[in-house]
Amino acid sequence: MSRGRAAVKAIRSHLPDRKLTNEDLAAEFRDWSVDKVFEKTGIAVRGIAADGECASDLGAAAARKLFEAGVVRPDAIDFLIFCTQSPDYFLPASACLMQARLGLPTSCGAIDVNQGCSGFVYGLSLAKGLVESGTASNVLLVTGDTYSRYIDREDRSVRTIFGDGAAATWIGATEGERECIGPFVLGTDGLGAEQLIVRDGACRTPGAAGGLRAGPTLHMNGPEVFTFTLKRVPAVVAQLLDKASLSLADIDLFVFHQANRFMLDQLRKKIGIPPERFCVSLEAYGNTVSSTIPMALEIALARGQAGPGSLVMVVGFGVGYSWGASLLRLL
Repeated sequence: MSRGRAAVKAIRSHLPDRKLTNEDLAAEFRDWSVDKVFEKTGIAVRGIAADGECASDLGAAAARKLFEAGVVRPDAIDFLIFCTQSPDYFLPASACLMQARLGLPTSCGAIDVNQGCSGFVYGLSLAKGLVESGTASNVLLVTGDTYSRYIDREDRSVRTIFGDGAAATWIGATEGERECIGPFVLGTDGLGAEQLIVRDGACRTPGAAGGLRAGPTLHMNGPEVFTFTLKRVPAVVAQLLDKASLSLADIDLFVFHQANRFMLDQLRKKIGIPPERFCVSLEAYGNTVSSTIPMALEIALARGQAGPGSLVMVVGFGVGYSWGASLLRLL
């Protein structure tokens, strides 16, 4: 297998048919108006998985859009990475099930990565290593989550933010010596794990939490997550620029994890990024966890905010605590 530089070659995303609008939320939470929900989050509508619809279903649909577009064939994929925190089962890996559903070759490697808001960046780092080591030529990085499965209907702090969705990104080998993915800055602070967590249902605490809903429930300490983000993300951006010997002015577009509009606005101002070079596009899908960055990239390309030759900084941060940043040179 010949080696080459890894590059992002195409992205397609997929949202479930069922939607949760601000009008729906305002009808449930009478003290919150439609305008208030949008003002706080920057989100107008969220995709919500149907009963029995899993993250792997959404991910497979996104991958099929890539194949149907004719940009890459299923038989060309030689490694599948599925980044999700809502797998079909404890075992086997959902990536194995997706390999069969998509008709990928049996010579294709397939793994799950349990990573959240920084998952796309982590997945890019793995895909780059596979391609540039000669282990694979065409990596399919699928990100997908159905956090709605974990959300208490009465918890407006998370219900107004999170939406379900998936994205499929093709990372392949390209000619030339110019680096198209990287460098990377990655990091973890597991002391923040309790601030954004689904405690029950796995081996540490297998029993259901009880309370307002049956089954595993998402708990988020919003103020602590916000404090972590404002402290960590500007430092990560500075570290990546230093590592690449670049300045803010050298970056054509910044695509951060689309957590919520207020957080994004605060980060942009603190770092000093001009609005025209900062992508905010979560209005129509909400916080889709590991898929927000590829979804935002797809939208930015469609809007003409980025194109061939653009240098894009992608930054993920959140659950874990975990963070990752990288540069993409678009083809």
